[in-house]
This record gives sequence, C-alpha cells and structure tokens, in this order.
Amino acid sequence: MTYPNEQQILAACDRFSFSGAVTDIRANRTGHINSTFIITVEGGKRYTLQILNTSIFKDPMGIMENILAVTEHIRAGLAADGGDTERGTLRVVRTREGKLGYTDPDGRFWRAYEFVEDVVCRLTVDSSETFARVGEAFGDFQRRLSNFDASRLIESIPNFHNTKKRYADFLAAVERNASGRAHLVQDEIKFITDRADKCSLIVDALADGTLPLRVTHNDTKLSNILLDEVTEEAVCIIDLDTVMPGSALYDFGDSIRAGAASAAEDEPDLDKVHFLPEMFKAYARGFIKGTSGNLTPNELAMLPDGGYIITLETGMRFLTDYLDGDVYFHTEYPDHNLVRARTQFKLVAETEAYMPELRAFVKELAEQ
Repeated sequence: MTYPNEQQILAACDRFSFSGAVTDIRANRTGHINSTFIITVEGGKRYTLQILNTSIFKDPMGIMENILAVTEHIRAGLAADGGDTERGTLRVVRTREGKLGYTDPDGRFWRAYEFVEDVVCRLTVDSSETFARVGEAFGDFQRRLSNFDASRLIESIPNFHNTKKRYADFLAAVERNASGRAHLVQDEIKFITDRADKCSLIVDALADGTLPLRVTHNDTKLSNILLDEVTEEAVCIIDLDTVMPGSALYDFGDSIRAGAASAAEDEPDLDKVHFLPEMFKAYARGFIKGTSGNLTPNELAMLPDGGYIITLETGMRFLTDYLDGDVYFHTEYPDHNLVRARTQFKLVAETEAYMPELRAFVKELAEQ
C-alpha cells in the first residue's frame, strides 16, 4: 500500500474528532510496522494519527476494541488510586461518527490517539537498573489488568506464542525443505527436536489451568514505555496492537530474550553471545515488584521457563523461515535468519546451564 500524501493525511484528520483545524503534520518514522504522524491543531493540542498495517493485523476494528477495553480498564484503576489518568494510558480518539477508526478509499485503516505530552522514549537498556525499571513497568501493566477478563479480547495475531504449533510448523518446514537448505542445518534441527517437550509447556499449562489466562502485551521492550521527561519514571505503556489473551510468562520471556543477552539477535560471532543472569535477576526483581502479589505461585515458579521458551520459540521461527526460503522475516543477506537462529540457540543452551540458579533466585524473591 502506498504511503499517503499530505492531502490524504488531511482527509484522514478530518474524519476524527480533533479539537481544531490542523496546523502541522510531522511524520514519525521510528516504527517499522505502522505509519505514524504527529498532528498539531489550532490551540497547540497534538494527536497521534496512524495507519494500521492490515497485512499483519487482519482485524483492525477488533484490535481497536481490544485497545479501548484495556485502556479504559487501566484508566479506571488510575482514577481509583490517584494515578495520572491523562498520561497513564493511551486515549483513543473516535471518528466523528463515533467509531474507533475508518478505512479510506485506498484501503488504509486509520486510527488516532491523544498525544502523550512531556515524555521521552528510550531505545536501549543501558544498565541492570534500567532493566529493572522496565520489568517494574510491565509488571505494573500486569497488575492493573489482573482483574480484567482476558477472554474478552480477540487474538490480534492468532497463535502468536503457541509454541506447540510453532514446533509443528517447524517440522512441516523441515519436511518440505522449500529452500533446499535442510542438509546445511542438521545440527540446528536436532537442537530443536531434542527440546520438543519444552515447546508445549506453557500452552499445556494454560489449557489445564496450571497457569491463568491473562492480558499480555507481547512486545515488552523499553521503547514501548513512555518515560516522564523530568523524572524518567515510567508513565505509559504503548504499542498495544498485540495485546491479547495469553500468559504473563510470554511478556516476561519476551523481555528476557532481548534484554538478558550480551549481543544483538543477529550477531554472527557466537563468542560474543551470552545469557546474562544478572540482567535476568534485575528484570525479575522489577517485574515481581510491579505485579505486587498478583502472580500465582505457579506463574512465579515458571518465570525462568518464560525466558527460556520464548527464546527457543524465536530461534525456531528464524530457522523455520530459513528453511522456507526467508519469506517472513526481512533479511539483509542469505544466511541472516540462520545467524539469528544460532544466537537464540546459544542463549537457550546457556539458560539451561543457569536454570537452577534462576529458579532459586525467583523462589527467594517470591518469598520476600
């Protein structure tokens, strides 16, 4: 779908209940999925206007209903405990017809939020202290939604963290060998098949009630937390398109996969790739503090499994795409997905070695 011109952006603005005429349009190109514009209107009020990527998110109105339900629940909680109801969660702006978004004649789905003022967004974790604060923010997100019925939400990306299905998809990719590369990655294939029993751990625990169904964010990185520009305290969790039913272990694990690693996920030199137990501990400390007693004993005990399984799942997805001929993830060179898979498997192997220490640490935190 083509990028909109100024006339099309102005036409989209006119469909929403903005408080005045548009005086300025600024493109925000930091995101990779949706197209985002910062709109200023008469009087200086600002809005975030976006085109939702419907090639990834097939049910845009369903996603907006998810977001509205979750943000209204969080706002009610903020109002009850004296929190910042203006900045503490996203504020959806409806169209002039009262809808949560609309589709233009060219097939673009537009939606809008009130702009969150006086905040900054950081892209990288610079210390264990920062990572602990990330954990606390996402733990607080879980706390505020702990009494929300997650079954009300649609799956914005069906089976996103269904690791059991991801494993079945992987085996199918090995069988069809669309790229003709399977003979090159027999060690990597065996690495996954040797851990087949781990792939169903969270899915089965959700199914049998061992783990409760919760609202999950599914993209728990620092850049999705807006920080107060003066105090640097977490203000608002953003990027809620992947909010859906799941396990708190998914959100915990997603942060650990990236934040407790010594190198980027596409680092070709595996000697530079290590699991960092101290970063795991910092995040766990913050996350458990943020949840404030709202995790069950089983969830607490299985937090290390969250990091382990999400890392294994991600490596499996990279290898699946490599076997399929690099049709899903964007790649910069022929073996990019294989390099990514190998970094994840290195982290998985090192996590296994640390698992007794991680379990003991989480147990100690849970008992405090």
